[in-house]
Amino acid sequence: MNSMEHFIEIGIALSSEKDHHVLLEKIIKSAMELANADGGTIYSISEQNELVFETIINKTLQLHLGGTTDNTINFPPIPVLKYGEVNESALVSIAAATGEVINIEDVYDCQNYDLSAAKTMDKQTGYRTQSVLTLPMKNHQDDLNGVIQLINASDAQGNIIPFSKESEKLTHALASLAGVIITNKQLIDEMENLFSAFSKLIASAIDKKSPYTGGHCRRVPLITMMLARACNEIDYGPLDEFSMSKEDFHELGVAAWLHDCGKVATPEYVMDKAKKLETVFDRIELIDARFEIASRDIYYSDKYDNNDKALRLKSLESDREFIRVANTGGEFFDDSKIERVYKIAKNYQVNIKGVKQDIINADEIYNLITKRGTLNPKERRIINGHMDVTVEMLESMPFPKHLKRVPEYACGHHEKMDGTGYPKGLKRDEMSIPARIMGIADVFEALTANDRPYKDPKTLSETLTIMGRMKLGDHLDPDLFDVFIQEKVYLVFAKEYLESSQLDDFDITQIPGCHNND
Repeated sequence: MNSMEHFIEIGIALSSEKDHHVLLEKIIKSAMELANADGGTIYSISEQNELVFETIINKTLQLHLGGTTDNTINFPPIPVLKYGEVNESALVSIAAATGEVINIEDVYDCQNYDLSAAKTMDKQTGYRTQSVLTLPMKNHQDDLNGVIQLINASDAQGNIIPFSKESEKLTHALASLAGVIITNKQLIDEMENLFSAFSKLIASAIDKKSPYTGGHCRRVPLITMMLARACNEIDYGPLDEFSMSKEDFHELGVAAWLHDCGKVATPEYVMDKAKKLETVFDRIELIDARFEIASRDIYYSDKYDNNDKALRLKSLESDREFIRVANTGGEFFDDSKIERVYKIAKNYQVNIKGVKQDIINADEIYNLITKRGTLNPKERRIINGHMDVTVEMLESMPFPKHLKRVPEYACGHHEKMDGTGYPKGLKRDEMSIPARIMGIADVFEALTANDRPYKDPKTLSETLTIMGRMKLGDHLDPDLFDVFIQEKVYLVFAKEYLESSQLDDFDITQIPGCHNND
């Protein structure tokens, strides 16, 4: 293989490498091979303008530090400048500061540079440094990415010789190519970091918009990634062959942080509605006042004797307490309770400023008969509409190839396996595994959250019981729920993030949907 073919092969290998430390090690190994050098060191440049040792290799000393090894480099960084001047105590700092290639035929005959450090190292190791080639790595914009230093070139017979002009040109070309490759990778990494930070910024803005859901956008990604790692690592069951690369995890992480981005358009009065009657204020106070008027009217009425008054006042107070409790919301508000709300509203009338009116008006009834939670049907449509906004936002974004699935992952956490979810009514086989993972994470977080104004946090047993029923009801993915249980993902998260009062004792085999009692 001639030098050009070799150089092209090296360039292809370097450009395909994604790990920064592996990339730098490949660069120094390639440089050593091109120049037939016995040793080499590659440095990166820090934000403090210091050269940081990345990989050190010496064939004769059988030395390999840093890079892909577990052998730590303990040498301190080398400053490029000292007191505003070029640090002339090291060849690498001179090359870094001047941008020049330094080619020394024999360290011990050279008078142009301070090479005392190399000579001292030779005394300590018993090695004999002779020829040295030091090259700055610069990109197409002439920005410094690091420095390569090679020592002791040899000929075909193994004799130490100076680095030839051809070796210098080839290695210099490699250093330039390496500088461009490093810059491109840095730009990609910086864009990835920027987008990740932007995703988290949106999530943080949503959390800050509502003080009652402040942790949701942070906790869902945690649970999502925990379950994804568990699915990636298992070697049994339906998910045995499922696997995720580093890039896949990154893509899912971005999606998890953006899963509720549509809530930026959701009104706060809907997101934060703690009671059924709450608007700007909780209208239970108005109803309380009407009950107080009704109580006064009964007490001062001439229509009833004392016993009848006592019974009517007792019944009125019972109905008043029922309405107070009804206002708090909850998991279930059945038809018998709804009927009682209507009955109370018609049973009592009060006279306010000469106007006779029902003790509970039509709009208040509409809110009080909400069967689950505190949101009435109109408000439920508004809150569910955040997914339509999420879809619109994410599907309009020009995601790069490696993030193309972010909209699908992020927009699927309210879908159900039987197709009755939203926003698109997708069924299980129309959704990817990562999207289904997010559905389980979102439900688990919502049930265990302790920052919701309309409900108390569920215990683990209550949460898993509800989720188990959702699995059996074809709402949650059964295979993923099994991994969630069997790999104890729920427990790992709970021990770190839930309140101790939520960690109740229970028999996991008694949870609906678990294998032992399906």
